[in-house]
Amino acid sequence: MEHHAHGHTGHGATVHAHEHQHQPGAAPSAPWATAAQATLHCLTGCAIGEVLGMVVGTALEWGNLPTTVLAIVLAFFFGYSLTLRGVLRAGVGLRAAVRVALAADTLSIAVMELIDNGVIALWPRAMDAGLADALFWVSLAVSLVLAFLVTTPVNKWMIGRGKGHAVVHRYHH
Repeated sequence: MEHHAHGHTGHGATVHAHEHQHQPGAAPSAPWATAAQATLHCLTGCAIGEVLGMVVGTALEWGNLPTTVLAIVLAFFFGYSLTLRGVLRAGVGLRAAVRVALAADTLSIAVMELIDNGVIALWPRAMDAGLADALFWVSLAVSLVLAFLVTTPVNKWMIGRGKGHAVVHRYHH
């Protein structure tokens, strides 16, 4: 979800260049590059929150459930925060910016968290791995890659329908 308002470059031409051939009445499709950039932006926020939550919960020797809940809450927090930062910088008021972030990121982050935490929950012994265990980091990395792969088509579908990160791009000029 790389955005001009976030200070990133090279994205606007992709987002605004919707020179796709459409059938009359068909929904426009989003380019895969746009969907991948949107997903990478979401993944950045999710990964920050996920890793921070898992590290804190594991370091404090919390159980699996409170550690997972903390990681999910922080993933949503950081995911929304990255979008909020850019939309606020574009001059949008806080209330409207919160609505934009919720509309842009909720489904993307939810899918990402479902895949990410599902992989870790199903990976044998990953939930019990400590910070010094390679399994902790390998399972986390694999789960984030899989979350990216599953969420990118979701973002492509949403952007192509003017939803998700297409909402954020209305504030980039």
